[in-house]
Order: sequence, then structure tokens, then C-alpha cells
Amino acid sequence: MSALREQFLQYMSVKGFAEKTIKSYEGAMVDLTKAYRVSPDTLTNAQIQAHVDHLIRSKHKAWSTVNVRVSAYRCFYGELLKRPVSEFFLPPRGRSGKRPTVLDRETVRRILEAHTNLKHRAVLAVVYGSGLRVSEVIHLKACHIESAPDRMVVRVEQSKGRKDRYTLLSRHSLELLRAYWKEYRPTDWLFYGFDRSKPMSICTAQRIYNQACETSGLGKRKGIHSLRHAFATHLLEQGVDLLVIKRCLGHSSLSTTAMYCHLSAEHLRKVRSPADVMFEGK
Repeated sequence: MSALREQFLQYMSVKGFAEKTIKSYEGAMVDLTKAYRVSPDTLTNAQIQAHVDHLIRSKHKAWSTVNVRVSAYRCFYGELLKRPVSEFFLPPRGRSGKRPTVLDRETVRRILEAHTNLKHRAVLAVVYGSGLRVSEVIHLKACHIESAPDRMVVRVEQSKGRKDRYTLLSRHSLELLRAYWKEYRPTDWLFYGFDRSKPMSICTAQRIYNQACETSGLGKRKGIHSLRHAFATHLLEQGVDLLVIKRCLGHSSLSTTAMYCHLSAEHLRKVRSPADVMFEGK
């Protein structure tokens, strides 16, 4: 599908899709092409649906993985090839009902303090303290840290959906960043990789998090994104308005933010039922 592939890549680029999205959608179409060994523009709707069913029931792919594939197929067949509904239709998929385990404050503290390496501690501190995605933290530059007393924000540029935003800069993060700056003197990227002119890789950031979990005796945990979940949940428990959390996380929809916020069992134990308040003293 070389010519068609180039057409699809060009279409997504002109639409302004993020690089990560373009790669994911391209991979989805390559996978579909390999499954049938024919050009994807010759596939019928029944074949496409059968492949999605195969991913779910035979391959047991995660909900998020299947959703990316379905979105790619809709983009390719519905938008690029402009197939009518009578020729192409995939049933809408709701949100996953699976909720991630929320890290409590003590667990987060242990993770943040696990590393002796100053650079690694700073990476984890900024992810949690500002609620960043892993792709956002590795693309930070020194100019994105606005540490004036009347500012204390982190500027995130061209993130998911090609949007800019400001989020919180914690004093804990700032102290580590200042110490890190004095020792490492980063240039182009705040957290650089082996090549100082390139940002740290996502895999390296994930490995830093996994090592922190192992070192602190927590064993194998979900990925570094768990710190972003914890940031949102802990803000909610502090009584911060959901709209403020939404802005810090960079979500377009409030419903997306709500999915990130799960009150901990400890916090729920402190909440009194309105029935108890109503009948108190009776």
C-alpha cells in the first residue's frame, strides 16, 4: 500500500495529528494489511469488523489498543476513502470500565525518594508535582519552568491535541530542579538522553519509574502515568475544583478528567453519609 500509505500519512499530517497518533494509525493499517495480505482499500466492512473481533476475542488486546485501531480504521475508510455508512461502519465503543489503582500519598513519597540519582528524582518529582504525561516531561526545556514567586507554573507546549497549557510547579520540584541544574547543566532539553542534544526517551523515563518502585519495595507497578493519576486524585481529595484539575491535565472534556479522579478508600472513610448527618443525635 505504498502510494496509499503515503496518501494516508499526508492526510493525517495536514489534519494536524500528533506524531504519536500518526505512527499508531499507520501501524494499525499495516497490521490490518498483513492480516489479509491485500491492499486495505479492497477490504469489505465484514472483513474489517472480523479483524476487530479477532483482536478482542482471540488476541485479547487491551481496550485502549483496540480503540486506537478502530479510530485508525475510521480515519482511513471514513475520512480518507470517504466510504458511506452503507459500506463502512464500526459500532461505537464506550469508555473502558476498568479503573486504575490509585497510589496513596505515602506510596508516592516512597517512589519519589527512592532514587539517589538527582536527575531521576527530578523527573519523577515533576511528573507527579505537575501532573504531566511522560511525553510532556521529556520535552521540557528550561524556559518552560516559570519559578517567579507570583507564577510557579510549568508551561507545556504542543502536547496531546497540539495544545499549550500551564500547570502547577511544586516547590518540591523546583528545589530538585535547581539542584539538578547546578550539577548537570542541561542545554537544549531539561532532561536529555545519552545525546545531550536529544530529549530523554520515553522508555528511559518508564525505566526510572519502574526502578523506583523496585527500590522502594513496592514491586512491579503500573507505568509512570500512575503518578499523573495520583496528581489528579490527590488534588480532588484536597477539595480542588474539577475544572481546575481539567485545566492542569490539559483535557478537552470534563468527562475525561473525571475518569482520572478516584477517591481513595482512606478519604472515603472520612466522608459522612448525609443520612448520618440528618439523624445525628436522634
